[in-house]
Amino acid sequence: MTKYAVEINDISKMFKLYHENVRSLKEKVLFFNKRGYEEFWALKDIDIQVPEGETLGIIGANGSGKSTLLKLATKILYPTTGKVVTNGSIAALLELGAGFQPDLTGRENVYLNASILGFSKKDVDKRFDDIVVFAEMERFIDNHVRNYSSGMYIRLGFAVAISVDPDILIIDEVLAVGDEAFQRKCIERIEDIQEAGKTIIFVTHNVEMTKEICTRVVMLDHGVIVKEGKPREVVNFYHQAMEVDESERSERGSRQMEVLGVALLNEKDEPVNEFDTGEDMKIRVAYRANEPIDDPVFGFSIDDYRGFTAYGTNTRLKGLELGTVEGEGFVQFDLKSLPMLEGRYLVSVAIHSRDESIVYHWLDRFYPFDMHSDIEDVGLLYIPSDVYVMQNVPVTQPQHPEVEATHEPG
Repeated sequence: MTKYAVEINDISKMFKLYHENVRSLKEKVLFFNKRGYEEFWALKDIDIQVPEGETLGIIGANGSGKSTLLKLATKILYPTTGKVVTNGSIAALLELGAGFQPDLTGRENVYLNASILGFSKKDVDKRFDDIVVFAEMERFIDNHVRNYSSGMYIRLGFAVAISVDPDILIIDEVLAVGDEAFQRKCIERIEDIQEAGKTIIFVTHNVEMTKEICTRVVMLDHGVIVKEGKPREVVNFYHQAMEVDESERSERGSRQMEVLGVALLNEKDEPVNEFDTGEDMKIRVAYRANEPIDDPVFGFSIDDYRGFTAYGTNTRLKGLELGTVEGEGFVQFDLKSLPMLEGRYLVSVAIHSRDESIVYHWLDRFYPFDMHSDIEDVGLLYIPSDVYVMQNVPVTQPQHPEVEATHEPG
């Protein structure tokens, strides 16, 4: 029988949004209890059970109810209807450095902040050196916090909070703190907590991170659950829901030559918007030259939802010279064995002069398609690879050529 660390049973949360219509202090006093308000349901009928040892990610756009849900789980707020049941001790990382006082030193704030999180002085004494080392604050721990940079402040707050050894760890956005190296160190600490069998619930806008460390993901939208399941499936659904709308597309150009239409074709020359990793794709760009154009260049790019380019090329890079182009026609790019992994991608197409001084027509991120894959690798692209393991064989430790080149004898 499954044992749950957190049970969120059919909860809803309503806030009253008051409207201040009074025009004078006298009216404010006389009609204080008669102010009008509207009901705002931040969450509606949320039902989630989190088994012990699970890492649950919660994603969604701003205002979807993610942080409200965490505050209900930690009993900072209480639901309007329904109930939350927790089994075990909880540490909540909802605001890093909450309780830090600028006129105290870093050392003093460690003890103060830890006490807010439930530490005794004896507990902090045992962990103090590890906290300081993790935060990389050895040189600054006895300086006043008011002199810290925002990065130092955040690192110290996270180091204190992550030192708690709870049964349930609840995190709101704090894995985005610090530089890339510090974020990696934070993730490694989270992985240690996972290996210890602890339960983790966290909210993040970095949805790709959920694919790396979560076992399940829930997506909220306007206070209701719209999707839950395996991280990759929910993240892909999220990307589609957040897909660039028409207002974010861009189109420009002189229109001396213009794109009449773009078709994404499969191996059978059928127009489609879904492909599997390893399939071929044809990008057919129909054009019309409204006047004779000397040696135009046709190109395209394939970007993911964040704007990262997976691939792009054009006729000039392929060594083609088109001469003088008149009238209508099409240019087709045949892509062999698409290497992209699962996700939503967007095709941009452009026609410009050979020296790129004139853009005739550019349609940016106009043509979406979905990639499907049963490959579990991570990243944008699939690179076929083999792994060889040789056991019980004496080996000579190889060195990177750069290491050998910079090695000095003696």
